Amino acid sequence: MFKRILIANRGEIALRVIRTAREMGIECVTVFSDFDRQALHTRMGHVAVPLDGNLPAETYLVGEKVLAAAKATGAEAIHPGYGFLSENAGFARSVTEAGLAWIGPPPAAIEVMGDKIESRRAMLAAEVPLVPGMTDPCETPEAARAAAEEIGLPVALKAAAGGGGKGIRIVRDLGEVESAFRTASGEAQSAFGDGRLYVERYIDNPRHVEIQVLFDQHGNGIHLGERECSIQRRHQKLLEECPAVVLTDELRARMGEVALRASHAVGYQGVGTVEFLFSKDEFFFLEMNTRLQVEHPITELVTGIDLVREQLLAAAGEPLELSQSDVVMNGHSIEVRINAEDVPAGFLPATGTVQNLRLPGGPWVRVDSCMYDGLEVGLNYDPMLAKIIVWGPDRGTAIARMRRALEELNIGGVRTSATAALAVLAEKRFMDGDYDTHFLESLDLSSPLGNEEDLVAALAAVHRYHRSRQRAISVNGDDRAGWLHRSRESMSDHRRRAGRHGDAQ
Repeated sequence: MFKRILIANRGEIALRVIRTAREMGIECVTVFSDFDRQALHTRMGHVAVPLDGNLPAETYLVGEKVLAAAKATGAEAIHPGYGFLSENAGFARSVTEAGLAWIGPPPAAIEVMGDKIESRRAMLAAEVPLVPGMTDPCETPEAARAAAEEIGLPVALKAAAGGGGKGIRIVRDLGEVESAFRTASGEAQSAFGDGRLYVERYIDNPRHVEIQVLFDQHGNGIHLGERECSIQRRHQKLLEECPAVVLTDELRARMGEVALRASHAVGYQGVGTVEFLFSKDEFFFLEMNTRLQVEHPITELVTGIDLVREQLLAAAGEPLELSQSDVVMNGHSIEVRINAEDVPAGFLPATGTVQNLRLPGGPWVRVDSCMYDGLEVGLNYDPMLAKIIVWGPDRGTAIARMRRALEELNIGGVRTSATAALAVLAEKRFMDGDYDTHFLESLDLSSPLGNEEDLVAALAAVHRYHRSRQRAISVNGDDRAGWLHRSRESMSDHRRRAGRHGDAQ
């Protein structure tokens, strides 16, 4: 096993890796920009190396600087976290060529799965079900229009080299193809340096279900069940849960087998996620994320398996200790991403200084966060400030626990997406498991705090929902008889705090 690794990332994911590494007796080197000089990941590493600069393009995205820091500090391996260089095959190759271990899949697997067209070709050869569409890029709006006519409307124009919801446009009328092509291609060029697009059938009202996979360097692989990630805005996830409401054991086994087949097709190693669109008991390969996912904690809480530990063991060449029969899904877990975003303004990025921070706690509540009082939130980095993760023996308990955790949370000075998550959790359709990737768009989030009478009615609906299942709603460890009354009081307190700090959430 490694004695020292470098973490080529920042924020909560850097802290997440540090914690498991420390438990395994591994020292961690962290890197930091000028902006992150006082950040928690900078302070928690055994050694911290400045990258000299503020912007990501000057610091965390400069592979040469990161690699030089690893060599100078005697690191034996590099963990890329997610984002930044995590899916950069060129950087992964430079790490291995320098004699260091790459805590991730082989560069060739990153290359194939990072290119949506190449991945579609590979999956077609492996007989993995695909959304009907192109296996070649379209070079012009005219070619895109011809493809749309052949495939049938609606279609999605998608960036060949991208992900994260960038470079995607939905077309429902052939007259929209040209403008959609130019917009999506320009966005893809700006985001990924590659403006190529391909066209595929757009599936209305799908669910987004992904399978977690784990492989060693000896050809052994297992899957760790699924996560549902359908609560999204602009194709970016806000709330995830495990397991998915819609999957039977038989469907889970089928999707798991397909995910393993897809991974074997590219010689995968380490931790990865195969993402599917799910509709009416059919599922189609969407893409593979060749890294640790933001939402990995819900899989950890349901399976009891530390995914960062498994990454480190795989990268060190250790054989897989687990078999498929060892994977048991126990209970239900939900994760909410807390982003610095102005929800009523359409989830635009928000800035400010974190004040009066209060993070939730209590039984089966996990918080992965980089926040502290006085943290300056700017626009140079990803807006995610924290992840709130809960576990319960069943889905109803997990929903109630997440509501309680979010009601405990206070982040003064910066608007966040927590209000949108609370609105989702209060919806009967969500509680019934009746939702898809367009669910968030159906909610009225135009008011920062919503209409109080509507919120109280929603809280009452939650109360009735759990009472109907003979489960008491418990907040802060006691069964509150005056729950609705106190919820109204807490909303009044929320308004008073908002008046002092601009927005308490």
